[in-house]
Amino acid sequence: MKQLNAKELGIGALAGLTAALLVYGATVQPFMFILFGALSLLPILIVGLGWGNMAVITAVVVAGIIGTVWQSFYFGIFTVVLTLIPAWLSHLANLARPASELGGPDHLMAWYPLSDIMLHLCGLTAVMVVIAGAVMGYNADLVGQVVDAYISAVNQQSPDIQLDPVAITKMKSLMLYTIPIAWGMIWVLMLLAAYYVAIRVVAASKHNLRPREDIPSSLRMNRNAIFVFLVAIVAIFLGGVIGLIAAAVLGAFGAGFIASGFASLHYRTRGNDWRILILVVCYLVSFFLTLPLFIILVLGLYDTRKAISLTPNKNADTSKPTDTKI
Repeated sequence: MKQLNAKELGIGALAGLTAALLVYGATVQPFMFILFGALSLLPILIVGLGWGNMAVITAVVVAGIIGTVWQSFYFGIFTVVLTLIPAWLSHLANLARPASELGGPDHLMAWYPLSDIMLHLCGLTAVMVVIAGAVMGYNADLVGQVVDAYISAVNQQSPDIQLDPVAITKMKSLMLYTIPIAWGMIWVLMLLAAYYVAIRVVAASKHNLRPREDIPSSLRMNRNAIFVFLVAIVAIFLGGVIGLIAAAVLGAFGAGFIASGFASLHYRTRGNDWRILILVVCYLVSFFLTLPLFIILVLGLYDTRKAISLTPNKNADTSKPTDTKI
């Protein structure tokens, strides 16, 4: 652990203040919730990846204190819970040990695998979605009220449209499980995007503790995530509270496998002249069609592995990390 100094504390406090302001902006501007929510993760990740544990702990504490004093105790708790996830991810990213402990060369350091970081990211996201749903009282009645309000607005604009009550009931049942799936997917992709931007920022500023690695070759899901994903698929058919929890897990881990599938696609198409065209088409059709996205998901499920970034120790050049498959 690096020696504690005032500069680290100051940077951590500034990151905590920024994160608290962005979380507040996300709560007061519902239409900008996703944008501000993603931006609130960035300062915590940047300070954690660039200045270590003490700085990121300071950031989380300051964010919680500011949220409590400025708004309320519950808002402060919400801010702490939200910032703890990127703080934990940055802690994992900075973990390293001698490669000799894993059977590697003595002069190299092995960094915590990105596949294991993804496992934590998806799991924590699922837990956060479940907790948020419990706090807001998410249930069939709440979803029914939202659907009824939407149908009422449609009827006011187009009185001639007569919606089938059976279809409305099916819509409510579908939305009940679709919403936690969607939120799990959105938050995983937001966290992953924030992590990627943060490592680019700290690498550009030369403050990165973890050497920058090749994302297309190292971004894969842990093999154990497959079992969690399959259990969630089975559990969602049980319905009730278990089904809602399974929906959050399914969305979070499904997004992880989709991100892994796209990374695998980037890696597999390297060196081909038609690479850019294929990638652009895949991204575009995945936004509008389910089948291409399902194919990417299957690719992510198929290509599960653990790539450990190996770099020379502190006395050597650390600018060229090497990915080793295990």
